Amino acid sequence: MLYYKTKEEIELIRISSLLVGKTLAQVAKHIKPGVKTIELDKIAEQFILDHDAKPAFKGYGGFPNSLCISVNSEVVHGIPGNYVLKDGDIVSVDCGVVKNQFYGDSAYTFAVGEITTEAKKLLEVTKQSLYKGIENAIAGKRIGDIGAAVQNHAEAAGFSVVRELVGHGVGKSLHESPEVPNYGTRGKGILLQSGIVIAIEPMINMGKKEVIRGKDGWTIKTTDGKLSAHFEHTVLVDKGKADILSSFEEIEKVIN
Repeated sequence: MLYYKTKEEIELIRISSLLVGKTLAQVAKHIKPGVKTIELDKIAEQFILDHDAKPAFKGYGGFPNSLCISVNSEVVHGIPGNYVLKDGDIVSVDCGVVKNQFYGDSAYTFAVGEITTEAKKLLEVTKQSLYKGIENAIAGKRIGDIGAAVQNHAEAAGFSVVRELVGHGVGKSLHESPEVPNYGTRGKGILLQSGIVIAIEPMINMGKKEVIRGKDGWTIKTTDGKLSAHFEHTVLVDKGKADILSSFEEIEKVIN
């Protein structure tokens, strides 16, 4: 079942999605060596509550926190805790909010201190692959066009694409139809039409594509222990060009 959003609903999703970007920018101010991931979670939760919204992830399927924080070889769904960030780490921070009954969802992978050249390349290529996917989120294309664009860009750079986890529709639920894989074949899959809102979220590994679930039942990690990066935008499918409802602008003001 695909949900086509009205103009009013799209603007409400935009408000939620922009709040996610602002929340991630607050978190970005505190990402440095010596900080525990649980501290980042508390900062985000308070910021979301202060803006008349609720953390979307807290309690979702039993998830205990407001952010998913995944460090180094952790792909996604990492639980914030007593891990202390150190120089050279990369850390994916995934955030969702619900405000006025509508969800926003976005993620950004940060460098902690000075990271290796290879890690920098992984972050750059993963972020580029997100925008390659977004370029194909237009009415008249198919879901496979998005996945193929992400996959081709990542694999051309020598990286691999996680198969088990995918993007998704966003609206009054955090996860709606359709599923949005980060791999695929051009011209295949459901037809994209104006009014569909999706989260596109490449999860790209430095080594092999295979992943495992950690003992906590949540954290997804690379099987080979190599780094993984994750970037995500909430996007409106539209004619001619996708409309990105979330934003990295506030985040990048902080980190640059």
